[in-house]
Amino acid sequence: MAAQTNSPIALKRLEQIATDVCNSVFESAEYYEHPKTAQWNETIINKMLKAVMSEATPQGASVPAYKFAINSTIVQHVVPTSQLNKPTSPPVEEGTAKKGQAGRRGMHSATGGYWNEKTDGMWSFKWDGETKGLDVVLMVIWISV
Repeated sequence: MAAQTNSPIALKRLEQIATDVCNSVFESAEYYEHPKTAQWNETIINKMLKAVMSEATPQGASVPAYKFAINSTIVQHVVPTSQLNKPTSPPVEEGTAKKGQAGRRGMHSATGGYWNEKTDGMWSFKWDGETKGLDVVLMVIWISV
C-alpha cells in the first residue's frame, strides 16, 4: 500500500496501537479457537476505535475531527494441533487440511474508496500470531468531518 500522508495519526503510532491491541487480546490465547473469533474481533475493533478516536481528538475538543471504521479479520493457520501441544480437533471437512499439513492459509483482501484524497484515507496492518496459529489483518478508514 502506498504511504498515507494524510493520516490523522502518525503511521508509526497506528502500528504501535494495532500491535498493542492485538497483543492484549491474544495474551491469554494459546491457539486459534473458532468459537472465540467473534469476541476477539469485537474486542479488537472496540479497542482500536477507542484508541484512534482518543488520538485523533484535538486537545480541548470533545470529538475527533474524523469518522473511523475498523475492519478486523482473523486468519487461521493450518497448523496441526500436535504442534501446539493441544488435543486434535474434530475431523476437518474433506478437501481441507490434510493430516500432518502445516502452514498458512491463503488470503487476499482489497478495499477501495471514493473520497477526498487530501483528508480521507485508509491504512492496513497485519499482526503475526505465528505462535498462536493465527494472523490478524486490520484496516482503519478515516473520513474528515
